Amino acid sequence: MNFATLERIADAVLYEGYILYPYRASALKNRQRWNFGTLYPRSFAEQQSPAEPWSFHAEVLIRGSAESRLCARIRFLQLAAGKGADEQEWSQGFTRSRTVEGVRLGEAAAGLEQNLDLSAPTQEELDHAPATFAPVPLVARLRLDAERLREGLWRLKASFANETHVDEAETDSGNAGSKLRAPLGRALVSAHLLLGVDGGEFVSLLDPPAELAGDVAGCTNQGVFPVLAGEADDRTRMICSPIILYDYPQIAPESAGDFFDGTEMDEMLALRVLTLTDEEKAEMRRGDPRAAAILARTETLPDEHMRKLHGAVRGMRPVARGASGAEEAGDGIDGRMEVWNPFEERPPVKSVRVFGIDVRCGDRVRLWPSKRADIMDMAMSGKVAVVEAIEQDLEDQVQFAVVLEDDPGRDMGMLRQAGHRFFFSPEEIEPLGMETL
Repeated sequence: MNFATLERIADAVLYEGYILYPYRASALKNRQRWNFGTLYPRSFAEQQSPAEPWSFHAEVLIRGSAESRLCARIRFLQLAAGKGADEQEWSQGFTRSRTVEGVRLGEAAAGLEQNLDLSAPTQEELDHAPATFAPVPLVARLRLDAERLREGLWRLKASFANETHVDEAETDSGNAGSKLRAPLGRALVSAHLLLGVDGGEFVSLLDPPAELAGDVAGCTNQGVFPVLAGEADDRTRMICSPIILYDYPQIAPESAGDFFDGTEMDEMLALRVLTLTDEEKAEMRRGDPRAAAILARTETLPDEHMRKLHGAVRGMRPVARGASGAEEAGDGIDGRMEVWNPFEERPPVKSVRVFGIDVRCGDRVRLWPSKRADIMDMAMSGKVAVVEAIEQDLEDQVQFAVVLEDDPGRDMGMLRQAGHRFFFSPEEIEPLGMETL
């Protein structure tokens, strides 16, 4: 199975949080690793309070047969201990991976477990390892289980664990930060799984067919979330990521390189890097090679590329031809742009009729998000909320501003604070009566 076309997305997951702005080892935020999906050695992780993660578990649906063949590639970063700029502790990472392929679904039905000795990197991995790297014991376990749900439909379970043993003496430290830092050299950092299938196809867990919604709901994922990956409509590959993604995630074509921050705005970070002092830039150059690469790339970006980072048009709306023959935006009734007065006061919407009931502020409703725009939509499905306000935009679209009834910060929502107040269309709510607070 060829995963080459997924490498940019997989690498973005791999290096998420690797080093953060201002990209110096001496910066406070870089003195503690921020990578997602770090699997500590099990013997160490289970002794912590609370326990640190040492494994992940993924479940996906496959339309196929017992002869459908699986490919599973585990990827992670291994950190090599060393000193960073100005004698600040900094561990540089390099990519590790192992692949299991040619596994029939029928064969996985009996359970397939592989113990992976990762102590000795391959020559290709060593070519990208930092000079300070020294091999250490590293053992992992990958298990695949396939369950036939009915004719043509299977559930694949994949578990990956760090089974490396770490002596207690190696982590004995009075400093909590040092105690976590010690086993990082034997941790599987940013661990994720690429899955491929020949002779079958995966089912989206975010947008499944209606007839498979119940089967998708029965899938349990811990530590990773599987999404379809590759070209749009390709259902033969998935990435099980420790970061929540949408199906078919893509890197923006305007991005010239990674800033290691998933909430990144390339323009903002590029401009911030350019404002660093000469001393800060010098430390970046002396530090991690990836930080030095950010500086070199940013300082040489042409003005044309910087302008592209300011914004991009992904699509255009159709236009209509007016009476004069000129093309005009088709927002008005006859294709002409309607006049908009930003100072015109619009009367507030007092109620909206939903399923035959007039819903007003203060009414209780049940939420049924239909857009599934993000993880919050899934979390709030079926929740009871109180209508805080009814909003109407300039295109006369109505949205209900609601506050969850069981939100501990409900008072904050009623004060219209972000994070406690959410918007839903009339099609996404179910009136529960006319009770008011």
